[in-house]
Amino acid sequence: MSDNLIIIGISGGSGSGKSSISRNILHHYGNKKCAIIEVDSYYKDLKELSMEEREKTNFDHPDSIDFELMVNDLNDFIIGKNISVPIYDYKTHTRSSESKNIVSQNIIIIEGIFALFNQNLRNLMNFKVFVDTEDKIRLARRIKRDIKYRKRTYDSIIAQYNDNVRPMYNNYVKPLKNVCDLVITGGVKNTVAMDQLISKITDMDNSII
Repeated sequence: MSDNLIIIGISGGSGSGKSSISRNILHHYGNKKCAIIEVDSYYKDLKELSMEEREKTNFDHPDSIDFELMVNDLNDFIIGKNISVPIYDYKTHTRSSESKNIVSQNIIIIEGIFALFNQNLRNLMNFKVFVDTEDKIRLARRIKRDIKYRKRTYDSIIAQYNDNVRPMYNNYVKPLKNVCDLVITGGVKNTVAMDQLISKITDMDNSII
């Protein structure tokens, strides 16, 4: 791994506050030194399936993520190559023709519920974080997000949460607390934990101050 690159993994349940913590780190160091890669960007492209089949896919299961492509992209970035991160279209469950270019950075944040799930992905990380938030808070945030940004109905969100999100979290995400370096409760409002995280990142490489 490049001595000049720090890779941070941030995991936790849907609606736990991972994105807010990631954006806080990005704001602290600036976008010339830091970039966020969302694991959701690497949902598998389902263009070969019918829309009916696509809608039956459990996107809260790790099998929905193309970890192989993500690890390959990160390995390319580590050796100095620029990478093009896919942009996922949640309405069609396919990859957009556009992509997000990531160029030379000091810090890469890997953010998503399965950020710490894949062993090969974890092996590339310098520091691993789990955001631990109560179930009722995570559900309330998911309802707000999916109604506003994904045009979902309340009933469909609740059904998906009970059928997929909660059991997948308990089976695949919650155990990731055991492989992380820092657990943050209360999200970005936990200023003590946030200060500890920023301090840890800075200690890894004083050149990013």
